[in-house]
Amino acid sequence: MIRPAPDATTLSESVINGETTPLAIAETMLERILAQEPDIQAFVSFDARQVRADAAQNKGRGLLAGVPVGIKDIFDTAEYPTQFYSPIYTGHQPSRDAHVVTLLREAGALAMGKTHTTEFAYMQTGPTRNPHDLSRTPGSSSAGSAAGMAAGFFALALGTQTAGSLLKPASYCGLFAFKPSLGLVSLEGVKPLAPSFDTVGWYGRSVRDLQLLARVLIPGFVVPDVERRPLRLGFCRTSRWDQVDPQVAQALEQAANQLRNAGHQVSEIRLPDEFAGVFDDHHLINDCEGARSLAKEFQRHRTQLSPSTLAMFERAAATTWEQESAAKARLARLAPRLDELCQPYDAMLGASCGMVAPIGLESTGPSDFIKFWGAFGLPQINLPLIRPEGDLPIGLQLIGRFRDDGQLLRTAEHVAADLQGISQS
Repeated sequence: MIRPAPDATTLSESVINGETTPLAIAETMLERILAQEPDIQAFVSFDARQVRADAAQNKGRGLLAGVPVGIKDIFDTAEYPTQFYSPIYTGHQPSRDAHVVTLLREAGALAMGKTHTTEFAYMQTGPTRNPHDLSRTPGSSSAGSAAGMAAGFFALALGTQTAGSLLKPASYCGLFAFKPSLGLVSLEGVKPLAPSFDTVGWYGRSVRDLQLLARVLIPGFVVPDVERRPLRLGFCRTSRWDQVDPQVAQALEQAANQLRNAGHQVSEIRLPDEFAGVFDDHHLINDCEGARSLAKEFQRHRTQLSPSTLAMFERAAATTWEQESAAKARLARLAPRLDELCQPYDAMLGASCGMVAPIGLESTGPSDFIKFWGAFGLPQINLPLIRPEGDLPIGLQLIGRFRDDGQLLRTAEHVAADLQGISQS
């Protein structure tokens, strides 16, 4: 089910150099889609004729010349419906593309279709299956983008993250993923859930692919060209390390030791006890902001909302303004303390998820190790660890300081290079 595929950087260079064409690349992807999509169900909207027509008209220029991209179905697209995995929006057709989709097209990318998400990018899961094991979930709301990437349906994919919706599917599906600092990427034309945390992110087949798309979607973005040197890395388990399954803990420890053997300093980081409340504060704020974002749907179409979304409204209704404000104030007070703890390090290391992809499609598992850092708007990367043949993917999370995204991507490049025996690069 999983096939090795060239990364987006290689594909773009091949098109620009005249070694292949956007249409030839699209036909390769379409062959995989037609063979595997009935099992994986990555797409909610897909039209092979439209893909071929767009590829034939693609001029083969730009940073993403001819690169096929999957687009999560909470981004507005003029070519395809945008339905948020909700019956309320069946057939909903925007009149224009979201800003980031426009940027992709201007850079020469080829939209392959809209990928399945959860209801309003929240909890109610869709039909998408994990290509590594069809009996297992591919993760949370960016599931279709992640599963399609893992199956080789496209070379890049857009997702979003509010709690763990980007890095969790990356960990479960064995992908490189980048969630930038809060506010760096435009959310125009993207359905909001919790604005304090909502962030556009993306999947690639290499760290350089993550860097490539950052140059397209973040105005003025530059990855610093720093001399290769031993890195200072902090390994932070957080207060919920007891949720990590033994096989995941072992893989992460192995990765940390390999980095030490490569000459990098990997230090154990213990957080003060007051950080233990971050998980619950994130959840509370997510509920309250989600209820406000979906108030129109709740008021007009309550019977068409899932039980999980209705439960979010119940929790929000039981939360006072003072409680929400206090949660936000606690995060604001902790942010500079966390920055001070991170300051000596090139990046923090940790688990992306505490488990491999669970069996079944209804539950995607907790997102605690992702949303802890996302609560502060920090940039996050998932690096897939190479696993023994037949084993499920496990992700290593790298976290940078706020708006130090370029440095984090450069650090990730070096870490991936030094995990050649463990991490794909």
